[in-house]
Amino acid sequence: MADIMLLSQEAYKKIDRELAKFPSDQRQSAVMGALRIAQDEKGWLSPEVMKDVADYIGMAPIAVQEVATFYNMYNTKPVGKHKISVCTNLPCALSGGERAAHYLKEKLGVDYKETTADGQFTLIEGECMGACGDAPVMLVNNKRMCSHMSKEKIDALVEELKK
Repeated sequence: MADIMLLSQEAYKKIDRELAKFPSDQRQSAVMGALRIAQDEKGWLSPEVMKDVADYIGMAPIAVQEVATFYNMYNTKPVGKHKISVCTNLPCALSGGERAAHYLKEKLGVDYKETTADGQFTLIEGECMGACGDAPVMLVNNKRMCSHMSKEKIDALVEELKK
């Protein structure tokens, strides 16, 4: 009996488009795109979802898990509605990143790798985001870069995301 598919038909269609970008003998090259699609739909990548992705694209489940746990853009545990990554690499740290992170921690009442009680925000440390000249920088839900994050800009961002 076939395993139950855990994603929507639309998600599988999107994964099929990722698979079409690569030769048929290199289907594993679509794993990062497939994981992004699965995470966008589910919010995080449970072991079951990672196995489903592995089965669908023809990879060993452990290989998919290795990719998902290597990159911090993938959530292998449930996260808040808004995941905020704060760049803490040296250029950002020296340009106000540590101050901005401290302010955001106090404002949200959480530390890194924690989620607010209301499930709205998860805060994580991020690796270099390639925007050192815009420090301090934050990335919201792996998709939105926020630059020059002063206390006022952090306040405005949190208020906007709460809506």
